[in-house]
Amino acid sequence: MAAEIFPAKKLASPNSNTVQQFHQQNLNNNNTIHAPNWQGLYPTIRERNSMMFNNELMADVHFVVGPPGGTQRLPGHKYVLAVGSSVFHAMFYGELAEDKDEIRIPDVEPAAFLAMLKYIYCDEIDLAADTVLATLYAAKKYIVPHLARACVNFLETSLSAKNACVLLSQSCLFEEPDLTQRCWEVIDAQAELALKSEGFCDIDFQTLESILRRETLNAKEIVVFEAALSWAEVECQRQDLPVNIENKRKVLGKALYLIRIPTMALDDFANGAAQSGVLTLSETNDIFLWYTAAKKPELQFVSKARKGLVPQRCHRFQSCAYRSNQWRYRGRCDSIQFAVDKRVFIAGFGLYGSSCGSTEYSAKIELKRQGVILGQNLSKYFSDGSSNTFPVWFEYPVQIEPDTFYTASVILDGNELSYFGQEGMTEVQCGKVTVQFQCSSDSTNGTGVQGGQIPELIFYA
Repeated sequence: MAAEIFPAKKLASPNSNTVQQFHQQNLNNNNTIHAPNWQGLYPTIRERNSMMFNNELMADVHFVVGPPGGTQRLPGHKYVLAVGSSVFHAMFYGELAEDKDEIRIPDVEPAAFLAMLKYIYCDEIDLAADTVLATLYAAKKYIVPHLARACVNFLETSLSAKNACVLLSQSCLFEEPDLTQRCWEVIDAQAELALKSEGFCDIDFQTLESILRRETLNAKEIVVFEAALSWAEVECQRQDLPVNIENKRKVLGKALYLIRIPTMALDDFANGAAQSGVLTLSETNDIFLWYTAAKKPELQFVSKARKGLVPQRCHRFQSCAYRSNQWRYRGRCDSIQFAVDKRVFIAGFGLYGSSCGSTEYSAKIELKRQGVILGQNLSKYFSDGSSNTFPVWFEYPVQIEPDTFYTASVILDGNELSYFGQEGMTEVQCGKVTVQFQCSSDSTNGTGVQGGQIPELIFYA
């Protein structure tokens, strides 16, 4: 992402090619400008000031940035830097200021330091996914709050199950409570995806403990157990320990007992945790007794299941009905578009069932954004003949961004005659989330805003 706070105006002068040449030279080569009247090429102080960015011209300080073996020497101008940062002001003009021509900064990456300088000199925010965390660190260190806020916004926008665990550990380090909360929202709702991501193995021990303690983690406990073992394997490598069962248990330490092993399905325990080798023989025996014995042994493991998340249901019809000649299914698609005003996670749809007694349906559900499939699943559900709705779930909840229309679709196969919704609403308030509906061009079986199928969106918020 690259954005300018104050976009530069295009110059109408005949020297525009010269301007571009000098600008590119300044960004790439760190060269001094040799034009005798270069100031005349730029009509604003912002543009003239930006020419000093990463430029040796009039530089009165230099920074050696980066760790040993990966340093980069960058020029600076004390006045410009002091105007942009209170830390630089104290460094150059404060009571304890030192008159150094060269300053070493081993704890900041060169690319991140350059991104900060570009903001200070040019009022331009230029962030990239692979350097934004390092840039946030630099902005925090030198107290450049607007750049730090832009970094946090960038991270929140790019937040997903793949990077939520890593960003959680970083947000705690940077003391960014809003980002921390957003990370937890993603980790809770898409827990299994987050735990299976490569980034989960990169977190520190403190973050691991906080995740394993999480009451609202929406995941099977066997997935939590397997994720912890994957983390332990990588941690052994980080500590230069042989990767074996003993060392995995060693690096997990007391965090092992935060995994709620007794709450696993018996099959998951017997075929997974019990045979992993991480548990002692005594622990394995006691947990088997916990499952089967009337008098249960005391365990070090938490034996109470996590609460997880309670799904919310957005019902878009005010009534439902059935008639002798509809609603019929012949492999056609029922579809509706929707948008929300807050970020949510769609877990599945609530669907009507047969109006002619109990039967089983096969349902292919799908969620798309601008034609791109974000989630789909093929499953069966049993309809008891009532007018109730029946949940059909995606394999993993799908993250839905606000103020964008998504397409929900279903193809049903089963008893042709079904209940259908009537008196559909274009806008529904569901808790703190407002959902808007509109007709979808993908719908080929008659479903629309006013009536039809897909009566409910099931989501976490």
